Amino acid sequence: MRILENEKKAYLLLVDGTVFEGLSMGAQGSSIGEVVFTTGMTGYQETLTDPSYYGQIVTQTFPLVGNYGVNHEDIESAKSYVKGYIVREWCEVPSNFRCEHDLDWFLKKQGIVGIYDIDTRALTRKIREHGVMNGMITTEEITDKQALLEQISAFKISAAVESVSICAPQKYTCEQPLYEVALLDYGYKRNIRRSLLSRGCNVTILPASTTAEQIRAGGFDGVMLSNGPGDPAQAQTQIANLREMIKLGLPVFGICLGHQLMALAQGARTAKLKYGHRGSNQPVVDLENGKTYVTSQNHGFEVLGDSLPPAVGRVSHLNANDRSCEGVVYGDGSIFTVQFHPEACGGPTDTSFLFDRFVTLMKQKKEVG
Repeated sequence: MRILENEKKAYLLLVDGTVFEGLSMGAQGSSIGEVVFTTGMTGYQETLTDPSYYGQIVTQTFPLVGNYGVNHEDIESAKSYVKGYIVREWCEVPSNFRCEHDLDWFLKKQGIVGIYDIDTRALTRKIREHGVMNGMITTEEITDKQALLEQISAFKISAAVESVSICAPQKYTCEQPLYEVALLDYGYKRNIRRSLLSRGCNVTILPASTTAEQIRAGGFDGVMLSNGPGDPAQAQTQIANLREMIKLGLPVFGICLGHQLMALAQGARTAKLKYGHRGSNQPVVDLENGKTYVTSQNHGFEVLGDSLPPAVGRVSHLNANDRSCEGVVYGDGSIFTVQFHPEACGGPTDTSFLFDRFVTLMKQKKEVG
């Protein structure tokens, strides 16, 4: 492994007192967050710019990160919301025809404190055994460990959706629009927007606090509920708005946090997973046709499928590993949601057809009038 000429030590301190000593990359200083891991072999730039990682320190389990650099096209949001970044080894000299900068440059530009040259396998095993936990990455010497542990222990992710959502509507148009879609921004990834635009949908990005009445007044053909960060049960404003929005009778497609919020609005419950599902290789079973799809995921909470009122909807997909709920179809099928990311980029495209299903629902709705 090549070491930077101006190498500087960095430390990862976990809330249980464990210390990992490594080397610094990215910004200098200290940062506290919830330490999680993701198993993707590629797509690190998309990971770093996914707003769903708000408040979290991200560990890459794949041992070599950064070998194709970063570019301005593959970002999923205007900035990075991660609290820190952990890798085993990073590539100081990336090589790819699309490369514009290296990973260290990106982290510095975004003000992200990073650490490398630590045993990420040992760290991942600890998280898998004990669950996600708070931690701190610091480039300063640890002199008063107990004081730092008190700060780490006190950290909580709060106001997550409000912190990543836009403040005012933004409209994007395609060349030959067929439908008008309202995309509720709970922390959306840009490839959701691209996926809709490529299918003939004009897309209006709306703040997370948008009400049902505002959606009705907008004359939309369908509503897209985006991914996003945080505990879904804390997003009470959004849940209340969804209860009213359901009454509009519009086709609705929800992803990740959107899936969880819709379930809560329909009377189901959610719970925190021990260490979450984060990566691009999560197998999901479609209960309707028995097929298993490889999906990209990034979430720390699950919808409790057995808490869903039978008269309201049914579980449509299950995680093949732990049998957690991965999808729900409501009522006559005009509202459906999934926990995984059919828009994943980079990631598998097995389930991108779900966007086509959403477009078909809007077409049928317009034909009926």
